[in-house]
Amino acid sequence: MSPKNVVFKKICKDKSVGVYMGKRDFVDRVDAVDPVDGVVLIDPEALQGRKVFVTLSCTFRYGRDDMDVMGIAFRRELYLSTRQVYPPLQDREKGIHTRTQAKLLRKLGDNAYPFFFEFPDNLPCSVALQPAPHDVGKQCAVEFEIKAFSAESQDAKVRKRSSVKLMLRKVQFAPDSLGVAPSIETTRDFVMSDKPLYVKASLDKEIYYHGESIKVHVNITNSSSKNIKNVVVSVDQVATVVLYSNDSYVKCVAIEESGDSVSPGATLQKDYVLLPLLANNRERRGIALDGKLKHEDTNLASSSVIKEGVLKEVLGIMVSYRVMVKLIIGGLMGSSEVGVEIPFKLMHPKPDAVKESEMEEEMVFQEFKRSYLKGMIGDDDDEEGNVSGGDDMAPKEK
Repeated sequence: MSPKNVVFKKICKDKSVGVYMGKRDFVDRVDAVDPVDGVVLIDPEALQGRKVFVTLSCTFRYGRDDMDVMGIAFRRELYLSTRQVYPPLQDREKGIHTRTQAKLLRKLGDNAYPFFFEFPDNLPCSVALQPAPHDVGKQCAVEFEIKAFSAESQDAKVRKRSSVKLMLRKVQFAPDSLGVAPSIETTRDFVMSDKPLYVKASLDKEIYYHGESIKVHVNITNSSSKNIKNVVVSVDQVATVVLYSNDSYVKCVAIEESGDSVSPGATLQKDYVLLPLLANNRERRGIALDGKLKHEDTNLASSSVIKEGVLKEVLGIMVSYRVMVKLIIGGLMGSSEVGVEIPFKLMHPKPDAVKESEMEEEMVFQEFKRSYLKGMIGDDDDEEGNVSGGDDMAPKEK
């Protein structure tokens, strides 16, 4: 998450509009989502009588913007909301919803105006499918964006040099309530064998945090006449693109091929430890990632947790995880497999809450500049109108 005293800013090319925000990550708590708030700083002379608007959008992208097959676009807006911030439609003080906004308005002066959006509770979280190293263009992703622009009206054509865009991220954290530790068992009967093979696998808990090792408890009782040649334990990520095609991408993100064997009549009780990390899957196309603002701060996508009653079809990309335990069985006609799968959730822990009263008074302004956000979704540093204007618009502190 963003440091508590940092304010992110970005200025459009013609210096008419600048956006200031206290954070870029917004938390989805399933039943409610953090509102999006910030401040727009305008230059009346540069505006030349134009109005200023701010939009919050959620876009699902299933291919490059220039792709269009049989009239079907590969980009769809799941949500779009627009507010006019200048000339203001209400008293400026009534538009203040947070202490950060109030502090920014005091610091930036009379040409600063607040904006505020509330997310609907049926939108997906930020997630993207990792492209292959040779892929070009924008990848399959769910993206959130704040756009501020000046124009004669809301529907008028917007000049790139008069607009500025900031990528945001909608995230989920692990819930406070812990579910039951998952466990599964199965038996398999074989022809020419009087007794079955019994397999049980279990985890210590239902929710694991990113970067945390997963211990898998495996219990095998081989009462059959078959020989188990190998035990393979892995973590699969299942990413389902539900909006257009319902395609599923199943990717193994951690694996241990132990080489353990279990002879007929023998047993095996063993713990296997797996660590699913993006660092070990950097070059693999189709791995689902949490929406990223910087190349350094992304990770494997978190498990999707949705509100009851929400249609999955509008959620873009659904992500889930499972542990797979496979036994490779030897035989005269070749090898066969016996397997079990254990679903679990992979998420971020909920951070400690910081009360607004405890936030530092000193504000540190950081340029929200795409050249600093290497590897960002939809990275296009050369796009006119997406260039930070530095401190040119910010008034000197009195």
